[in-house]
Amino acid sequence: MPNTVALPLVWAGPILRRVLRDRVSLWLAVRETVRVRLELVWEPQPPLESLLEPNHRQPSAQTYILEPGDPSCRLLRAGSALYYVLIDLRLTQPLPAEHWIAYSLALQPLAEPEQPWQDSAAWAPDLCYPGQSSPGFKVPAQVHSLLHGSCRKPHHPGGDGLARADQLLADLLAGSPSPTTPNQATASAQDADTMPAWPSLLMLSGDQVYMDDVAGPKLRAIHALIERLGLPDEALPELTQSGVVDARSLYAHRDGYYRRERLLPRQRHNAALLEVLFGGVEKPIFTSANAHNHLISLGEMLAMYLLVFSPAPWQGLDLDPPASLTKAQRARFAQERATLDAFIAALPAVRRLLAHLPVAMIFDDHDVTDDWNLSRAWEEVAYGHALSRRVIGNALIGYLIHQGWGNRPEAFSDDLLAGLQRSLDDPGSAEHEACVQRLLRFGDWHYDWPTTPPLVVIDSRTHRWRSESAASKPSGLLDWEALTDLQQRLRGLPAVLLVSPAPIFGVKLIESIQRVFTWLGYPLMVDAENWMAHPGAAHTLLNIFRHPQTPEHFVILSGDVHYSFVYDVELRGRSQGPEVWQITSSGVRNAFPERLLAVLDRLDHWLFASSSPLNVFTRRRRLRILPRKPEGAASGRRLLNGSGIGLVELDADGRPWRIRELLADGPAVSFTQ
Repeated sequence: MPNTVALPLVWAGPILRRVLRDRVSLWLAVRETVRVRLELVWEPQPPLESLLEPNHRQPSAQTYILEPGDPSCRLLRAGSALYYVLIDLRLTQPLPAEHWIAYSLALQPLAEPEQPWQDSAAWAPDLCYPGQSSPGFKVPAQVHSLLHGSCRKPHHPGGDGLARADQLLADLLAGSPSPTTPNQATASAQDADTMPAWPSLLMLSGDQVYMDDVAGPKLRAIHALIERLGLPDEALPELTQSGVVDARSLYAHRDGYYRRERLLPRQRHNAALLEVLFGGVEKPIFTSANAHNHLISLGEMLAMYLLVFSPAPWQGLDLDPPASLTKAQRARFAQERATLDAFIAALPAVRRLLAHLPVAMIFDDHDVTDDWNLSRAWEEVAYGHALSRRVIGNALIGYLIHQGWGNRPEAFSDDLLAGLQRSLDDPGSAEHEACVQRLLRFGDWHYDWPTTPPLVVIDSRTHRWRSESAASKPSGLLDWEALTDLQQRLRGLPAVLLVSPAPIFGVKLIESIQRVFTWLGYPLMVDAENWMAHPGAAHTLLNIFRHPQTPEHFVILSGDVHYSFVYDVELRGRSQGPEVWQITSSGVRNAFPERLLAVLDRLDHWLFASSSPLNVFTRRRRLRILPRKPEGAASGRRLLNGSGIGLVELDADGRPWRIRELLADGPAVSFTQ
């Protein structure tokens, strides 16, 4: 990087995370060690006698000065110019619910205490919405509306659903959102144009980053940013035959761009197992078809997150193609660069959105690698190889810092964070390997938020129910212990927002195709992971819905599949069974091949209609699935394709009365019964 490029004080953030009346969590990535001043300001609810004298009311405020290393202000050092600030602040007085809470976040470099405080107007001048002098948020008394989505691939052509969500917030602040939400029973066509309530949260249900599918210009930006951040080198195991011994030699290797599948680990022994898995003797452990630029080092993964969350790290980066590229690779690089420019242009809006809504996150496969933990055979091979284990561990470190911590800060002990710091100080060391091993065994990625209805988020990646009959068969998405724990988390709740990264009730035709390929011994070829793929997990999960002490209203929020749909689910033979809605929004910036999806959608509609006898052959035969139709869709279409963000509006009992997909490059599409 040219020495003339000034490093920004803040690389990314603030990202608002879990927000309660008495507790606020925020995340920042900064250039150096800083102290933090957080001020929370709101207009108090006036007493009746002062309604005629509004000018006499004084706003309420709380101010906190946080030193790095305080229990409420954790600091992690990742490089000479990269520090993470993890704020989890217990408030001296509770915040009022349903009020606009303006917040001012000011920073002061610790090395320059004589310098004045710098608030967001200095380091993120575009962080506020028009007419606002500071960012803000609301603590919901009840969830009346929420945004949700998954699968945000930077080099996918088309718009960004998070930028579309930012536009929604701008519209709400500029207009006059309705203070009340209609009941489902009264919702009608006249409600079509009503403004939604301010969203209570943004749920990102997986694939916030694509570690296994990276555009060439994005990889170039990652390597340039690593130098700017001063991230330390990392010794890499079992790559010495290719001449790669550490991260720096990886970045300069002739196969470092568009040919990384040659460097990724392959397994020579256990040939019989690999033949069952892949139909060959020696095949890659990482099975993504787009692994030509699969990220490997810890530095690459840390830089990736900053580049998808914020515009600041992109400033001044060299995005010219490496000299080693072939003519064909240069053409591909140029094409990806054009698509990536549109992604970068939307990042100020994305950063603004993430500063205004409580953001809940959970991983899916691409946050680590394609087919992560899909089967017992995959796990045995992947975790038995030092390099593939390191790649998975590095992705989990990146997830912990940038996503996992803010979901439930108390789940990550001081001891765990101290071990994480030691691994950041010396990547490739024994301390790094110890941290990786600990995170591979970590069992508390799932979490609940005490909203109304409660948000219950499951980890369907690391609690797998592994097949005992054949190692190559897909694992269940939750094992018996995790499903039992889920049932206990749900007991006694009248309603729940249940987040499952993969849809619990998916498209039956696609699930049937996956079952056929699994029977033939090729589950990885069709990404055969769905809730019904494992008999034990499917049977146990469906029994949870039938249990008399679990919620009366299940709103299931999912993503993963790169198309959006809504199902109303009824239990056959039970007049007083729970109400279940499967609401899938995917992708935020991704889509399914349109022609193929159209064929699959129509075939599923014909073959698996609610009265079809073929339903007898599915694991859901005791349920009645009623697909909703996307507004304006052709006859027989139930699946909506296109990048966007889901918007769900709930009544006082937790029932969704309006479900829409806000298309990034189009209108808001309602799903109608």
